[in-house]
Amino acid sequence: MIEISIVIPVYNSEENLLELHVQITDALQKISHEIIFVNDCSKDNSWKVIRELAEKNKNVTAVNLRKNSGQDNAIMAGFSLIKGNYVVIMDDDLQHSPYDIVHLYNKIKEGYDICYADFSRMKHAAWKNLGSRINDFLANFLLKKPDGIYMSPFKIVYSEVIKAIIYNGPFPYIDGLILEISHNVTTIKVKHFNRYKGNSNYNLIKSITVFLKSFTGFSILPLRMATYVGFFVALGGFALGIYFMIQFFYGINPEGWTSLIVTVLILGGIILMSIGLFGEYLGRIYLTMNSKPQYSIREIVKKE
Repeated sequence: MIEISIVIPVYNSEENLLELHVQITDALQKISHEIIFVNDCSKDNSWKVIRELAEKNKNVTAVNLRKNSGQDNAIMAGFSLIKGNYVVIMDDDLQHSPYDIVHLYNKIKEGYDICYADFSRMKHAAWKNLGSRINDFLANFLLKKPDGIYMSPFKIVYSEVIKAIIYNGPFPYIDGLILEISHNVTTIKVKHFNRYKGNSNYNLIKSITVFLKSFTGFSILPLRMATYVGFFVALGGFALGIYFMIQFFYGINPEGWTSLIVTVLILGGIILMSIGLFGEYLGRIYLTMNSKPQYSIREIVKKE
């Protein structure tokens, strides 16, 4: 029996993987575990490194995807191979310490379904920390996230919850799926470390993509918000029109080319934003109906 399965999506982290494996092995030497590395079509030698690890260690599985599918899709590929009672999800850059897995494991054993690692201070750029906080704030409304829970990418989840969230849709959002299944969630404080080697693979565009997944993937509230904004803007325009008519009857000719242009730009921006929001939903429906795959596995390496 395997107690803990560790799923690690890998992208351009060849310099970190050997040390990551060493630390996991040292941290969990008293707990039966397996490590599933999922190479998300890295451009460096990450696949070569994790393949060699899988060939030398029975508890390591190396998965190579045919094309870059995104972090959450790579994690879903790892979920399809888990054998443990509990599943740890963590990054490949050692900003999540493998030695904290034991603390997460001890906490979830108290009877929880999910235990998140709560980083009091994250070693990220300021814009990324701000984006994480905004994403966490929106999760309170869109996902009905329990109060006091920070949705960290470093977490441990009961395997029955993981099995319940496996599905074939092309736009998985792991935290959203987990919270759809259970609110029996807790958290523990852990330290966030600097990246071991190399540079972060995340940029502003990827962070916006993650934001849109949470914003449009599990709620129609954004569509309702667009409706409310449109209603109140129209109401304001109607009231302004009445005001100008009253001025006209009193012989006052309203002037203000600047205010007119500003109004047009604001209205145009709201309209375009609403159209884009509708398009995001329709695009997801279209791709889902056309059976866009989550991922495609090229090769799995595991020592027998």
